[in-house]
Amino acid sequence: MGPVVFESGDHRAREADARTAAARLVAEEVHGVALVWVDNAGLQRVKTVPTARLPEACAWGVGMSPVFDTYLVDDSATRGRHLGGPSGDLRLFPDLDRLTVLAGQPGWAWAPVDRRRQDGLPHPACQRRFAARMVEAAAEAGLELRAGFETEWIVTRGQEGDGGPPFAYPTDGPAYGMHRVTDLSDYLADLLRAFRAQEMTVLQLHPEYSPGQFELSLAPEDPVGAADTAVLVRDTVRAVSARHGLRASFAPVFEPGGVGNGGHLHLSLWQEGRNLSAGGPGRHGLTAEAEAFLAGVLAELPALLAVGAPTPASYLRLVPSHWAGAFSCWGLENREAALRLVTGSTGEEARAANAELKCVDQAANPYLLVGAVIAAGLAGLRGKAELPPEVDGDPAALPEDRRPARLPVSLDESLAAFRGSRVLAEALGEVLHDTVAAVRAAEIELFAGRGPEETAAATRWRY
Repeated sequence: MGPVVFESGDHRAREADARTAAARLVAEEVHGVALVWVDNAGLQRVKTVPTARLPEACAWGVGMSPVFDTYLVDDSATRGRHLGGPSGDLRLFPDLDRLTVLAGQPGWAWAPVDRRRQDGLPHPACQRRFAARMVEAAAEAGLELRAGFETEWIVTRGQEGDGGPPFAYPTDGPAYGMHRVTDLSDYLADLLRAFRAQEMTVLQLHPEYSPGQFELSLAPEDPVGAADTAVLVRDTVRAVSARHGLRASFAPVFEPGGVGNGGHLHLSLWQEGRNLSAGGPGRHGLTAEAEAFLAGVLAELPALLAVGAPTPASYLRLVPSHWAGAFSCWGLENREAALRLVTGSTGEEARAANAELKCVDQAANPYLLVGAVIAAGLAGLRGKAELPPEVDGDPAALPEDRRPARLPVSLDESLAAFRGSRVLAEALGEVLHDTVAAVRAAEIELFAGRGPEETAAATRWRY
């Protein structure tokens, strides 16, 4: 699974493979295929083709302007040093390995795309290709990564008014309560049916803290596949919600002051079939390789936030004592630490041990996020980095002289760290690094002077 293999002159081979896939779709009464990618603002962009056009799309790609790399959350655009403006074109190539018939949208199929130049070479700002490059870099070091995203969302009843408060929540059940499952049992059952039909392995589905909030976890997979799945999860939740008269929001903050929607990333490091996060001589069973990898991630967290918490709204969620991971620290099963070490039940550590990055949300482009986190971890490995002392309990409750550093409290701060990170600049490459920075700077300007209520309202239904 991953970016489309693209050799010179293999148009006919790709077209032949797609004809087989298209015939299967026609037999299942699929009429159109959504070709999806995620921009630097974290929004999905799409071109659709009739099912009969899928072979041609796979052979030659579908045109789409590179200007979308510079789009902001409100659909305005900025310019970077390399990208922006009306000129140029790219080709979208669907990954047939991830072609999925959508259970929540009868008559439709879905596929993520790789973006290439018209001459067939990779587009230097293709975020999916960036993630794949980082997976390849790990493989060159003899390492395999497994990843998975948690998806949190809030549902309200219908399209009330202008989409602003007061919200009509479909259940008034308590946080984490069975009351909510009972109230929305048909909706949740339809979600599970849809994921099963799409051959997606659900690990957990449960009510979360905020009113109308739920969380879904799926089985781990390779990092590019996990990012693909994170995109497909949101599409599926949104579609099934709409069929039940509900509206789903994945925004970092739904109402200011409340607990927002995280997009936590779980990651584990493997070598020759062995989980390096378990059975080692280090703290809590960490091997030296796993510790160095996690130490590299921890060191780059201020810069990583410009990727993983990419909108001013993200920093309304990223506050202490809200299980959001607002401090630069790690800890065993500590839900207030930005980096939470998860071991699982006694006896299952070799299978289940992983690290959870809690300070990120679903405004992030998941391909950028997994790629950037891997880059940071590999830098830690190369430098044989070591984790600082772990933190137990809420860092905000510690005496000031023992409290770990607070992570950036604004996008301005994280953007400054991102621009200064040699690790991320080298990994992303000049074009992608510059374009991400340009989009972040433009969104800072876009939201300048807006208070929490206005910021939340402007992003509530965009993700």
